[in-house]
Amino acid sequence: MKPTTSLCHATADDVVVHGRSLPRELIGKRSFTEMIFLHLTGAEPTPAQAAVLDACLVTLMEHGLTPTAVSTRLTYGSAPEAMQGAIAAGLLSVGSTFVGTTEGCAALLARIVRASDPDAEAARVARESRETKARLPGFGHPLHRPVDPRTVALLALARAEGLFGAHCEALERLSAAVDEGAGRAIPVNATGAIAAVLLDAGVPAEILRGVALISRCAGLVGHVREEQTKPSMRALWEGAEAAVPYVADPHAAGRHAAGPHAAVAPPNDDAPNATTRPAEEET
Repeated sequence: MKPTTSLCHATADDVVVHGRSLPRELIGKRSFTEMIFLHLTGAEPTPAQAAVLDACLVTLMEHGLTPTAVSTRLTYGSAPEAMQGAIAAGLLSVGSTFVGTTEGCAALLARIVRASDPDAEAARVARESRETKARLPGFGHPLHRPVDPRTVALLALARAEGLFGAHCEALERLSAAVDEGAGRAIPVNATGAIAAVLLDAGVPAEILRGVALISRCAGLVGHVREEQTKPSMRALWEGAEAAVPYVADPHAAGRHAAGPHAAVAPPNDDAPNATTRPAEEET
């Protein structure tokens, strides 16, 4: 079968997006957030759906000098002639640890929603995470604890807009099970909340990371702009060198080649494995 597209078609005097004339029906009549929802789902959002999606885009746009922003700033400082390369570098840092954990959390929430006994399934998910010592996507944060304020705001908005549905309830069930198993409060982070509210708003689970990418892309453009006016690349570079000093390997051949002032690392059998994943994610 010949492939087709239902997204867009352009002619000499029109651009048609999802069956709607861009110049006559969309420009000046639909917001960027509404267009994103239309493009991802093929349907125009209700005011509630648009409000929730917009809030999620605002939430993930910025979080300071995290790896995505640092990657963008360093790359822009190295190659200012290619802004797109700097933005791409930052977006490549979106993944299973930073920003992009909505997909993983969405899969767990869908599993709980499908279960005949959601509370038992939530407890099972939490137990599996503890037993395998696997990171639970959507939970934990090195800074926002015991509560992530972004999560509180997103869930409150979902309630106010009438979109606090089965997936938000599943998130609450899973949070309770995680806390009980840990014996302490483990925060639901922003990506966990976003997974729940967007699923209840009708956004497909498979494209949730794309929403995170759209949001963070806008934030990274802001970091480029600040890099243009207040460059920080050299400070970041020198700060990295100061934070991670060179230590010569005592077992390496030609160990004195680095010079008389190079430090020598004492043997340490208790040093952490460099491949050990952090216990908590950051968004």
